[in-house]
Amino acid sequence: MSQTLQDKRPATPVRPTSLAHARLPRWAPAAIAVGSVAAGCGLGLAAGWHSRVQWGLLSALIFVIATYAITAKVEGSRQGKDRVATSIVWVCFILAVIPLLSLAWVTITKGMKVLDPYFLSHSMSGLLDTDEGGGVYHALLGTLEQVGIATLIAAPIGLLTAVYLVEYGRGKLAQAVTFFVDVMTGIPSIVAGLFILATWNLILGFGPSGFAGAMALAILMMPVVVRSTEEMLKLVPNELREASLALGVPKWRTIIKVVLPTAIGGITTGVMLAVARITGETAPVLLLVFGTKLINPNPFEGAQSSLPLYVYEQYAVGTDASVDRAWAAALVLIAFVMILNLVARGIARWKAPKTGR
Repeated sequence: MSQTLQDKRPATPVRPTSLAHARLPRWAPAAIAVGSVAAGCGLGLAAGWHSRVQWGLLSALIFVIATYAITAKVEGSRQGKDRVATSIVWVCFILAVIPLLSLAWVTITKGMKVLDPYFLSHSMSGLLDTDEGGGVYHALLGTLEQVGIATLIAAPIGLLTAVYLVEYGRGKLAQAVTFFVDVMTGIPSIVAGLFILATWNLILGFGPSGFAGAMALAILMMPVVVRSTEEMLKLVPNELREASLALGVPKWRTIIKVVLPTAIGGITTGVMLAVARITGETAPVLLLVFGTKLINPNPFEGAQSSLPLYVYEQYAVGTDASVDRAWAAALVLIAFVMILNLVARGIARWKAPKTGR
């Protein structure tokens, strides 16, 4: 009887468990950032700090702490830790971007003083370094020729070396090649310049030339090309190779038609990184190219100039006119590297395999 009465009693209603939790609005991180900046600047002024770097670091610290405290209060400690990790990533990104933007801003503002068509189309022939006027044409021409020759030397050798290491390299020879590539990666630029100076100039008896500087730059460029290309080739799925080989395609043709086109975007980026690595080198150029104020279009005979060497020479003079020329040449150098990267990106996108149907 009691069992029957218990069965007839109405069951206590169970409240449904909600899977939705309280969440901060989307504008909350931006509001926290604005408040942190205001608090950091205010505390910095109250403490008598005059450095904006200190204000920025204090604001970043307040932003991370405030993000965790508010998120943990509203969404829970687990979500708060996740937001803290995201905030730290954003803070580190901003701290990395600020110096780059500052460098670009200073270079543009100082370099635009004398940068004009006359500056790009004239050399320093007939002028003293202390005089006003002159241009950068001879240095720009030298940089184009030297970097171009170095790329023609280093890019094919580095690409073929990477293909050997990834597709064919086995045994002691591959280990030796990998070891020497690692050693060459850390070679200082002055050592590469001294090597070419000792062999090409002193032993073989050739004089200063743009080609000598290009060979030293190629030595610096090759290990970067090898390493970047090697990593890109390793990312190509083995299924693509196996499918090509299963159809009876020779291995060399598989590499040319399947592997390299698949990795062409990363390979091009690696080559551009290597070009950017050598474009700003001054020591090998100073030893081997020697520098000149005249226009020398022949890279195989006679002294040449280059943009990094021109910047060094003009800034070392110390006059207002020479310093302005140095900043303008630095801006031209940055623009040169940016244009090369944009062209390489376009070529990589054009040659990359189409993924659409």
